[in-house]
Amino acid sequence: MSFLSRTVFAALIGALSSLSQAQSYPAKPVRMLVGIAPGGGLDTGTRTVANKLAELLGQPFIVENRAGGGGSIAAAVVTSAAPDGYTLLMATTTIMIHPAVFANLPYDPIKSFTPVGAAGTELLVISVNPSVPAKNTAELIALLRASPGKFNYGTPGIGTAHHLAIEMFKKQAGVDIVHVPYKGAALVTPDLISGQIPMAMMSVNTTLPQAKAGKIRVIAISSPVKLSVADWPAISETLPGFDASSTRLLMGPANMPREIVQRLSDGLRRMMASEDIQRAFTQQGAHWQFVSPEELAASMRVDLPKWMAAAKDAGVKPE
Repeated sequence: MSFLSRTVFAALIGALSSLSQAQSYPAKPVRMLVGIAPGGGLDTGTRTVANKLAELLGQPFIVENRAGGGGSIAAAVVTSAAPDGYTLLMATTTIMIHPAVFANLPYDPIKSFTPVGAAGTELLVISVNPSVPAKNTAELIALLRASPGKFNYGTPGIGTAHHLAIEMFKKQAGVDIVHVPYKGAALVTPDLISGQIPMAMMSVNTTLPQAKAGKIRVIAISSPVKLSVADWPAISETLPGFDASSTRLLMGPANMPREIVQRLSDGLRRMMASEDIQRAFTQQGAHWQFVSPEELAASMRVDLPKWMAAAKDAGVKPE
């Protein structure tokens, strides 16, 4: 057999092996890392996705929380894993902000991951403790302007979309408030309810039950959309053009086999078409829409410079 024939034969065997691997995938449980503590909006959404993918693909999808660093700890774990489809990351738009807020970041948001698809868009909400006298965005802005630097706000962490959304709000509203970062939204809520912090930016899913119970007051939602679960005004009604939301991104390590990516993508497509997922996402205050790996990759390439520019405009610096 000639060298060329041996090369072609080896390539054919490799292709058949990859195809066989993909056809049998998943053959064992899949880890799905999420970079926040249990109980937050992203955690709840991730568990919804994991349970449905397990049902559709026939193997457990086990959610593993690696809180801290605005999701960067979980992201770093995934980039160092084997690209075999058994270690995945559920991240958010936050990952596009990481280069702007973390010095010496051990990964590139584009090059270090294989996009699989989007798993809904998480809307964000400005909420306050009921003791805060402001009832709407205009009143909140007036209150904050009258007391520069005296109010603080909580978010799930430095470099999260929640953090940068408030920084964008600060700039557009012309207010001075102090950031208090937490390791996940579930840790923000008790302090907001107790009055330890007067205001916060959290997901709709995290906010909704506390708002219904009267434990916190919602000021406005971060995107100009209408929710079926709550009739909350948009920040843009007071600050024209304001729009900040957080897409849930399912990704794996760089260089995952195309066949395995397609298998996962097909699972996401079937998942998004199911009425129970659409109902669950609606109840969580998240938008649902199937996004292919190619579409996600293209949107990430657009989002990275957009969020980097927003971080620069907000005065966010790498730490």
